[in-house]
Amino acid sequence: MNDHVYKVVELVGSSETSIEDAIQTAITRASQTLRNMRWFEVLQTRGHVEDGKVRHYQVVLKAGFTLDEGGS
Repeated sequence: MNDHVYKVVELVGSSETSIEDAIQTAITRASQTLRNMRWFEVLQTRGHVEDGKVRHYQVVLKAGFTLDEGGS
């Protein structure tokens, strides 16, 4: 059985479309520079209201990725 060690980073994603899109935006962008991402956890959900309508979604999330052998 392999033991896993994860490094955790905090990300903020935003979208004019949905909470799910804000999450996907954050994960997609982070995966361009972070390898081995394995999980995420949504910490906060918030948005912007204008003229009585939701105009913008924002999520704060933690993402965990495994470390490369011998790396940090």
